[in-house]
Formats: sequence, C-alpha cells, structure tokens
Amino acid sequence: MLRQYRADNAVILAAGFASRFAPLSYTTPKALLRVRGEVLIERQIRQLLEAGIQEIFVVTGYKSEMFAYLPEKFGVHLICNREYRTRNNHASIYAAREILGNSYICSADNYFTANPFERYVLRPYYSALYADGPTEEYCLTADENGRITDVRIGGADAWYMLGHVYWNRTFSKRFLEILESEYDLPQTRDLLWEKIYMNHLDELSLYIRKYPDGIIYEFDTLDDLCAFDPSYEAVRASLIHH
Repeated sequence: MLRQYRADNAVILAAGFASRFAPLSYTTPKALLRVRGEVLIERQIRQLLEAGIQEIFVVTGYKSEMFAYLPEKFGVHLICNREYRTRNNHASIYAAREILGNSYICSADNYFTANPFERYVLRPYYSALYADGPTEEYCLTADENGRITDVRIGGADAWYMLGHVYWNRTFSKRFLEILESEYDLPQTRDLLWEKIYMNHLDELSLYIRKYPDGIIYEFDTLDDLCAFDPSYEAVRASLIHH
C-alpha cells in the first residue's frame, strides 16, 4: 500500500542563466556557487540522498559542461535542456518528461536549512512560506483540504510559492499531456511551468505545504545572497566600485 506514495526520483532544474546574478553568472552558474561553505546544488543532492531519494536527475543548459563532475561524485544523471536560451523553465520539464512520475521538482538555487525531503509523500504539493505584509510573490489560496484553488502574482499577508514541489504520478501524467499539447504554441515559449499549472488549476491538483520561516531560502539577487552569506559582501563591494 505504501508503494504508491514512494518517491521515484527528483529533478533539479539548473539550466537557466540567472541574469539577475550577472556578472557572477558570467563565469559560474548560480547552482554552483558556494554558500556557507557548500556548493548549492551539492547540498541539495546530499539532502535528497539522505532522504532515500537515489534517482536524481539534473537538467542543465547554461554552461552545462560545468556540471559534468556531478554523476561521478554523486551518481546523479544529467539531462540537457537544449532550448534553455529560447524558452522558460517549462522546457526543462519537457526535457525530463520521460522520467517524471512520483517526482520532486527542485530549483537548483534553493537552500534548505533543514532537510525537507521524505521518501514517502501522501499527496502532491507546492511548498509555501508566509508573507507578513505585501509581497510580489505568487500568492496562494487553498480550500479546506489544502488544495490550491487560486494563484495570484502579488498580495499581502498570504502564503506564497517558494521552494520544492512534489508531483505524484496522476499530476505528472496530466501536466505532461497539457504541456505536450501546448508546447508548440507561440505563447507557451516564455511561460514558467508554474504559469501553465495556473492556467489549468481546475484539472491539476496540488496542495499547499506550509513551512515556517528560516527553512527555505531562494537567492534571486546578489543582495539576497549577501543577506544570507555575508562572505559575498566583498564581492558586492567590488562590483559597486567598478
């Protein structure tokens, strides 16, 4: 009975350029930055392995050759998203479509202070943090069972999407059917996979998984990173002086 709830694998999305991290990202993909003494993506891989998730796939694109050491070091598999320059992150989902089932979908730039991963998951979810006051994040409304019923960009005093996602086989099957049917539409090219999900909320069930502050971090800018790891202050100062 438990088998149906067992995670099959994890997919870490690491294909993007991270333009808001320029000029750091000119030489190093954000996923390979060292934060508090650990390479971001390596920390996430270790946490997945510690939770018993053995099948881990990393979707690369920008500077993909810099990720080539990961299979030997951790036993992960690399998938190349060849369309990372011309499409948004839905192309990385599409590149991994053959292996998606009971799958964690992770962003390579997340840092988890505590391991959020589990071997068995009862229902598909999107992790969320609470914004005390206004936010420009993707804010969630959920019904009494926790099913996400609405997603709005921007809000206040609300739970918002941040961090990892878990898809079960039912969700993966339906999402991929939608993605494949819409992939070649011109309007799809610039969409986040989350936006495709938002366009089909009535037929795609994800549940809100609430986390307390201090567990999930995402670094959108160098300022975000400096606030979390002061060792980057010198980097920021040198950029300002230049």
